[in-house]
Amino acid sequence: MTKNQISTAGAPQAIGPYSQAVVHQGTVYISGQIPLIPETMLLVSDDITEQIDQVFSNLQEICQAAGGDLDSIVKLTVYLINLDHFTAVNTAMENLLNKPYPARAAVEVSALPKGAMVEVDAIMSL
Repeated sequence: MTKNQISTAGAPQAIGPYSQAVVHQGTVYISGQIPLIPETMLLVSDDITEQIDQVFSNLQEICQAAGGDLDSIVKLTVYLINLDHFTAVNTAMENLLNKPYPARAAVEVSALPKGAMVEVDAIMSL
């Protein structure tokens, strides 16, 4: 099996033993992104809208490093510590993505790394 690591300074560095993304047979598997500012590795803010925007900015940087963009994503999984923030995710997706939108799952979780309120992982097709 051949897999290639994707890494960019434009997104937060991995905070564990994983890659920002891995490419295998034309598919890019992007690790969960939390709203860290890449330069400081700190949360962007306590505001859910700013956190969601930062997560999608991080995803965009990884997509570009892999040779695509947000519209190349075919599947998203959204993890929220409060499903009341689901509307904010929908608004961000409508503003940042073009139709047809990717398939998506959203789940509420009890906690996320570094106290984040949102995390998103993605699968992108090249």
